[in-house]
Amino acid sequence: MQWQQVQDGPSEVYVVVLEPGEDAVAELTAFARDRSLGASQVTAVGAFSEAVVGWFDRRAKDYRDIPVEEQCEVLSLIGDIAVADDGPTPHLHAVLGLSDGSTRGGHLLSGRVWPTLEVVVRDSPAELAKTHRPEIGLALIDLEARP
Repeated sequence: MQWQQVQDGPSEVYVVVLEPGEDAVAELTAFARDRSLGASQVTAVGAFSEAVVGWFDRRAKDYRDIPVEEQCEVLSLIGDIAVADDGPTPHLHAVLGLSDGSTRGGHLLSGRVWPTLEVVVRDSPAELAKTHRPEIGLALIDLEARP
């Protein structure tokens, strides 16, 4: 992973370029924690050699894996970064384009980069907290909580 800060605070902007073989979710989580990001927007384009997106099953209170076991274009990746119990955590959704023109989409659970993923992270001076909601099964942004 390579990154560069392209705009100074109070609203910092970073460009993060992921390399072949890196896992997008793991790398972006590590980046968010290293930089102590607390309220950020994330957008990206690029490609994966394989990926797993998820569909949230509200009855099971868990994601159903949707494996993508082929090279795919990252047509759209959007999300946010907020502070959860274990630190800054990205929440990312992706639409992936397949070789036949069809798409797969959902919550990005993993994505093996190939050949690149070009990410823009726009941070703000605010901090947003995520609170686990057991009745839903997810940690969601809680505007009343403080990180």
